[in-house]
Amino acid sequence: MPVTHAPGKYADFDTLREQAVALRRAGLSRRQIRDRLHVDNNDILNRLLEGEPPPEWTKRPNAKDDLRERARDLRLQGWTYDQIQVELGCSKSSISLWVRDLPKPERKRTPEEAAAISRRGWEQKLRIRDEERQRTKEAAKQAVGDLSSRELFLAGVVLYWAEGAKDKTYGRQRREILHFINSDPNVIRFYLRWLEYLGVERERMRFRVSIHESADVTAAEAFWADLAGVDASTFQRATLKKHNPRTVRKNVGDSYRGCLVIYVTRSAELYRRMEGAWYGIVLGAHSAP
Repeated sequence: MPVTHAPGKYADFDTLREQAVALRRAGLSRRQIRDRLHVDNNDILNRLLEGEPPPEWTKRPNAKDDLRERARDLRLQGWTYDQIQVELGCSKSSISLWVRDLPKPERKRTPEEAAAISRRGWEQKLRIRDEERQRTKEAAKQAVGDLSSRELFLAGVVLYWAEGAKDKTYGRQRREILHFINSDPNVIRFYLRWLEYLGVERERMRFRVSIHESADVTAAEAFWADLAGVDASTFQRATLKKHNPRTVRKNVGDSYRGCLVIYVTRSAELYRRMEGAWYGIVLGAHSAP
């Protein structure tokens, strides 16, 4: 395809190309040729130098050439990708490109030995993760410190609204009573402390266990009675949950103690305080920074 010569100073393209090629072969760079021949158009300069390789002194050295050679040497010595990566600090993808033409090193371990090493490494990672998890939890626990009376009250209000029974506006009659059920011993401990702060004596509390019919009801009542600091004989009759033969239960074993139900007598006024405080928390959250 014939070259279309530009008008003016680029009209004699062939002569200009001869000069450019001669300068290139003499070892000049593109910039030197451009300044010598006064060629300001990069497209024209590319055409003038088409097919002529740059001189060696203008080529930039590849910063990874030394790494590449070192990686190949290590691979020939039988090193794995992981070992080379740790040694050289480069990515596995780069190592793979550099050494893919080299033979793979002979396996030095049996598959069972390799699996055991991998398993130990994974177990170590799990231990480290668990330690980090426990440190985070412990730091958060220590950051809370002692609760003020206000903080205790508000935390109890939020807990009750999330877990306790609420009055239904669509019911036939008002049911403004404190009626709470939960299976977590720590939640029960906190709720009892909240009731204590509100001035509720143990004599006003009614306790009942709700549990699966196949569980040890007596042991569960003894556990919850000890936690609440009352006699198990004061518990109301337990609520037993029927077993569905098509259901595979996971809440089995000695640690399963069902749920503890706590009902507070003459608690309508306390319930109204709790509900009002909850809506106060909702409104206050909108103005929080």
